[in-house]
Amino acid sequence: MELEITQSGFAVSISGRRILTHSATAPCFFVGQGNDSITMHRGRFEIEDRVAERCPLAHAEMDGEMIALAAAKGQPPRLGVTLEANALVLRALDPSVNRFWLRVVADRDENVWGGGEQFSYFDLRGRRFPLWSSEPGVGRDKTTEITFKADVAGQAGGDYYHTNYPQPTYVSSARYALHVATFAYGAFDFRDHSFHEIEVWTVPERIELFAAPTFVGLVEMLSSRFGRQPPLPEWIYNGAIIGLKDGANSFNRLAKIREAGVKVAGLWCEDWVGIRQTAFGARLFWDWQANETRYPGLRQRIAELGNDGIRFLGYVNPYLCDDGVLFKEAEDADYFVKDSSDRTALIDFGEFHCGIVDFSNPDAAAWFSEEIIGVRMLDYGLSGWMADFGEYLPTDVRLANGVDAKLMHNQWPTLWAEVNAEAVASRCKIGEALFFMRAGFTGAQKYCPLLWAGDQSVDFSRHDGLVTVICAALSSGLLGNAFHHSDIGGYTSLFGNVRTPELFMRWAEMAAFTPVMRSHEGNRPRDNLQVDDDPAVLSHFARMTAIYVQLSPYLRRLSLEATRRGLPVQRPLFLHHEEDRRTYGIQDCYLYGRDVLVAPVWQASEDERKLYLPARTDWIHVWTGQSFAGGQDISIKAPLGRPAVFYRADTEFETLFVGLRDV
Repeated sequence: MELEITQSGFAVSISGRRILTHSATAPCFFVGQGNDSITMHRGRFEIEDRVAERCPLAHAEMDGEMIALAAAKGQPPRLGVTLEANALVLRALDPSVNRFWLRVVADRDENVWGGGEQFSYFDLRGRRFPLWSSEPGVGRDKTTEITFKADVAGQAGGDYYHTNYPQPTYVSSARYALHVATFAYGAFDFRDHSFHEIEVWTVPERIELFAAPTFVGLVEMLSSRFGRQPPLPEWIYNGAIIGLKDGANSFNRLAKIREAGVKVAGLWCEDWVGIRQTAFGARLFWDWQANETRYPGLRQRIAELGNDGIRFLGYVNPYLCDDGVLFKEAEDADYFVKDSSDRTALIDFGEFHCGIVDFSNPDAAAWFSEEIIGVRMLDYGLSGWMADFGEYLPTDVRLANGVDAKLMHNQWPTLWAEVNAEAVASRCKIGEALFFMRAGFTGAQKYCPLLWAGDQSVDFSRHDGLVTVICAALSSGLLGNAFHHSDIGGYTSLFGNVRTPELFMRWAEMAAFTPVMRSHEGNRPRDNLQVDDDPAVLSHFARMTAIYVQLSPYLRRLSLEATRRGLPVQRPLFLHHEEDRRTYGIQDCYLYGRDVLVAPVWQASEDERKLYLPARTDWIHVWTGQSFAGGQDISIKAPLGRPAVFYRADTEFETLFVGLRDV
C-alpha cells in the first residue's frame, strides 16, 4: 500500500490501484454524531438513525507518521489515520464522534461482491446494504403479498438486504478487497458511479485492503485472513442427511426411505429434545438434552445406526426456555444476559420465553460448550447438529464483559460459533463432527465448518425461494466460507404457501451438486410434502443421492482444496473465467469446483434452461455428451431428473462425469 502526498491532499493506492483520494474540495473521510433507535421483534430489527452532524474532514496534515484530519485548517483534528502494510489504522481524536463515513474510489463499470451472505443480489453495485445480523424475514420483497401478510401478522416480512450473516467485506472487479475491522452497525452504499461509501456507527479500528493479480489469489488471501475450515467429514460422502422430526417413528421412516434406494449419510432429528406446538407450527423444546419420551432408548438407536454406517444429528441454539430444567441451572450460576433491572433478560420467541446464555462471560461459554454440547450431545453420540440462531441479541441488555450490546450484537454469531467449535475440539472431533449455522459475522469462518442458508420459503420466489441459496453460497464463499448448503425443499410455510413435488425435486437436483445434501420437513410438516410422501418424489430423490455419491471423489478433491487454499466448493463463474466479463453478473448458475457448471431450474413449470457458457472453454452436457463452445448463450432441455449441468472438455474427471449418465 502506498501513500502519495498530492498538491491538494493525499491519495492511497494498493498494487497500483487508487483506493482513496483526498482534497479540501473532495474529502474522503467524514465523521459526526448520530442518535440511533434499535428495537427487536423476534429477531427482526427496526433501525433508525438521526444524524446530528456529518462533518467533512477537509484539512489533512502529517503529524509524524499519522495523517491528522480536521474540518478546516486551524481547527483541532478529529481523526487520525496511520498506514500499515495493508491497512489504514484509525483513531478518533474527538471523543464526541460516534459516526464515520469513508468514500472509496469507484469505476463506473466496476462490479462488487461480498457483504457476507447475500440472498437477493450477488453484484452489490447500485444498492445500499445495511450490515446487521437479523432474521431475513418472510418473502424478502415488499411488493409481494406474502411479505405484506408477514409484516401485518408479526412484523416478519423482510427486504432484499436482510441476512443472518452480514460481513463488512467486499471484493471488487478491480481485483482488490476491502474489509472494515469492526462489529458495529454499518452499511455499504454502492449507488454512486464515482465512489463507494462506507458507514460505521463508531470509528472502526482498521480498514484492511487486499490485492492480487487474480480473483483466485484474492479469495485465497481473504480465506487466510478470516480462517479456513476443516475438510468435510468422511461419512458425509455416503449420501444425504435425512431430516425427520417424527419422534421414534423417524427410524421407521428412515428404513423405508433407504429401501427406496436413497443413499443416506445421516439421520437428522431436530426434535430429539422434544417439541411444543405453537401458531407458527411445531417448535422444539429448548432444553438441550435427549427427550427419552419422544425418542425412547435413543442412545442405543444411535449406536445401531452407527453400526450401519449412518450418523445421528440433532439441534441446539444459544437460548434456554424458562420452563426447562437447564434454565434454572444457568440462572443459579448467573450465566444469562441481564435486562436493565439486572434480572435475566427473557426473549419472546413466539408463545414461549427464553434466556440468552451470556457468551461474553467465559464461564458461561465454557459451561455451554462442555456441559451441553460436550456432555449432552457429543458424549451422548451425536455426530453433528444444527447450531441455530445467533441473531437475537437485543441492544438494550447488559453483558458480563460490560461492552455495549449494540457493539456486541454482530459479534454474537461469531461467539456462538466459537462455543460450538470449542466443544468439537475438546473431543478431538475436528473434521469428524459436523455442525452447521445460519448466523455469522467476521471470524465465524474459522469456527463454523458448514453454513446453511437459513429459512427460505417453500417456493420458487425470486427473493426468498430456491434461487436465493445460489446467491448466498456465492457471496459467502468469496469471504472464506467454503462449504454451504440449504434445506432441500425450503423451510417456511405460511399463509397457504406449501411445497410442490416439483419444487422439492428441483431443489434436490441442485443439492446433489453442493457440498452437503440435507432435507428438512419445514415448520409445518403435516401441511407440506415430505420426501417419503410421494413415490415419484422419493425415486427422484434416491437418484439425486446416487449422483451425489458418484461425485464423491470429485467432492473430496474440492474439500481438500477448500482446506488448503480456501476456495469455495460452489464458485462464481468469474472465479475461473475472469477474462470474460459476461460472467461477472451471473448469480443463478455456479461452478462446482473448477470443472463443473451447474444451472439449476429455479422457476416453476420450466423444463428448459437458458444460460451463458464462459468463453475460452468447451463444455460437455453431462446427460447427452453434446459439446458446446464457450462464449455463447444457449438453451438446453432440462426436464426433471436432468438438470442443466456441464463439465469442462479438458477435465481430468471426465470418466467420473460420463458415469453420471448411468446413475
